[in-house]
Amino acid sequence: MSGVFERFAQAVAGWAGRPSAFAFAFLIVFGWGLSGPVFAWSDTWQLVINTGTTIVTFLMVFLIQNAQNRDAAAIQAKLDELIRALDTGRNEFIGIEHLGEKDLIAIRDKLERECGREMPERHEGMGRLLRRR
Repeated sequence: MSGVFERFAQAVAGWAGRPSAFAFAFLIVFGWGLSGPVFAWSDTWQLVINTGTTIVTFLMVFLIQNAQNRDAAAIQAKLDELIRALDTGRNEFIGIEHLGEKDLIAIRDKLERECGREMPERHEGMGRLLRRR
């Protein structure tokens, strides 16, 4: 069951990000709008689009989240392999994505101080990098 869901989620997430998916959704909303006079702009007519978009949004959240989780896990595995493969890489960073937010912030701030940044909360690392060039 898990494999079927993953393949389905990947296919839907891939399709949902394409212009054809936007065009399809736009045509549905446009058609719904054009049908307003036929249904006398009734509450039921409005309920159809509200219910439909709510259901689609609710289901898409899970499908897209599944795809993002897989992508994030793949990126983490690749980064971990790069750290492991480098002679100067610090293996203690492998797997830190499993730490809590406070621990990650502490690690980030420590690394930024090691790079010469006095006040980590100001986030000027990119500016310093650009000035080096």
